[in-house]
Amino acid sequence: MSVFADLHVHTTNSDGEMRLSEVPEAAREAGVSVVAVTDHDRLHPELPTPVTAFEGVTVVHGVELRVEPESGERVDLLGYGVSPTDELTAELDRIQTDRKERGRKIIQNVEDHLGIELGLEPREGLGRPHVARAVVDHPESGYDEMSAVFDDLIGNDGPCFVARDVTSFERGVELLSAACGLVGLAHPYRYDDPEAALELTADLDAVERYYPYDEEVDPRPVERAIAEHDLIPTGGTDAHGHELGEAGLSKPEYRHFRSSVNLSPERRG
Repeated sequence: MSVFADLHVHTTNSDGEMRLSEVPEAAREAGVSVVAVTDHDRLHPELPTPVTAFEGVTVVHGVELRVEPESGERVDLLGYGVSPTDELTAELDRIQTDRKERGRKIIQNVEDHLGIELGLEPREGLGRPHVARAVVDHPESGYDEMSAVFDDLIGNDGPCFVARDVTSFERGVELLSAACGLVGLAHPYRYDDPEAALELTADLDAVERYYPYDEEVDPRPVERAIAEHDLIPTGGTDAHGHELGEAGLSKPEYRHFRSSVNLSPERRG
């Protein structure tokens, strides 16, 4: 399938490598006409409207928010077509403060564990990929792949891991629903229990149907969820680098998505 809209892209505003100014060129190189910028727990300050025409490319302002259900593992929500509210902005500010402190602790843990100095300062938007890159770039770390840094050090079970204080699922849905035109579940097959994650879509508008998983997955559970809950299918590369178009929506699918994003929160009910 030719990807017309890549609806899951990260920039340097969170843990991506690509600046917003580089998005149009990356999109053109991939043959993509629409990109959704969905930085982790941050709104992009250079996207003033929910949908923006930017150097010939349509850019949807989105956000990816980590949330915690009452039971089960944490999941990520994707909000599309953001018009910031005071409440959402306040919660994202709280999260960034927590992220900065968490980043400081992870950096210190890694430096103590490896006996090196990474030269990395904690800041808003800092994520574990930044730490992993710093480890790989250090000539004395002994690591040359970011995946190994996650596996050995900073993954969820690693000796240098520090947990985050995340928003509850219910609060996250409430905040995003008030500020976004569409709220969906990200990459359902990346969770330990995809079926449990998909059950959460009963309270959402959408689900990420297309995603470049590391291995082949059975699409039937997500397709059942789409049919049962009348969900809008979304899709994207989850790009943290410059490569776009690995997954996403076709032009007809994007038209369906866009018509839903255009609905105001009040009309969505």
